[in-house]
Amino acid sequence: MSEENKAPTLWQVTKSVLAAGFGVQSNENRERDFKHGKPGQFIVIALIFTLLFVLAVWGLVVVVMKLAGV
Repeated sequence: MSEENKAPTLWQVTKSVLAAGFGVQSNENRERDFKHGKPGQFIVIALIFTLLFVLAVWGLVVVVMKLAGV
């Protein structure tokens, strides 16, 4: 199996999800993901990062509110 026909690794899936979230996914990686990736992997990683993002924003709001004395 050649390098270009392999399914993306967990690290590649993670980088693809982050790049797509920022809107900077390369066409080459996008094509690899759609041709060889498993949708379940992308969904799970995206849900994890979404949860982490929401928790980070929530934590930042809590810290700012405490510093503001509210």
